[in-house]
Amino acid sequence: MTYKFFPILVFFLATFSSNKIETPSKLPSPLFSKSENFSAEIISVYNNLNHNNFSLPRLESFQKAMLGFYEMKKKGIFKKDILTLIDFSLSSNEKRLWVIDLSTNTIVFNSLVAHGRNTGDEFAKSFSNSAESFKSSLGFYSTGEIYNGKHGKSLKLDGLEKGINDNARNRGIVMHAADYVSNFFIKAHNRLGRSQGCPALPIEFTSKIINKIKDKSCLYIYYPSTNS
Repeated sequence: MTYKFFPILVFFLATFSSNKIETPSKLPSPLFSKSENFSAEIISVYNNLNHNNFSLPRLESFQKAMLGFYEMKKKGIFKKDILTLIDFSLSSNEKRLWVIDLSTNTIVFNSLVAHGRNTGDEFAKSFSNSAESFKSSLGFYSTGEIYNGKHGKSLKLDGLEKGINDNARNRGIVMHAADYVSNFFIKAHNRLGRSQGCPALPIEFTSKIINKIKDKSCLYIYYPSTNS
């Protein structure tokens, strides 16, 4: 059964709008990291997800992603009801990227995704906003435009958190295909391959995922806060 998202969204926004929240550039890192209570409305969305036989993301990562999505969608930052969630607390050997169509509450993709080579081996451990760090950056992004680069069809990303990921476009952090993002590579090396900081995807799914999330949808890269 498919559940409609908008009645829940309208109710939640009416409730949420009374809270005073700073702009994304002034929020702590990660956004809403000190929030410990799961919203009943977000739990309802989570429980009603049509998972399409894919695994579900963890509730904590989903909750933090949705809080940021709601707030920035109100501000007009995102133009689509699409949420891409990457959970870098999980092993790189797991499918830790989800693309969720919030207009129908449906998971449309669940995929492997690489982290930066200096972020860690099988598990992500270290992150950076600096050029030439070859590390991944956490937080909220707005998806940009498609272009054809050295990895073929790729998607530019704009980091929304000052000092955390706002150097993404200058660093050339994009979503692209890579042959090292595959089960074959995992079997050969006991871990997924790593990028220069980009959230690289399997070759066979990249074009479809990029087409779905391009042009100002929400991408959130999650990692548990040490301050939580």
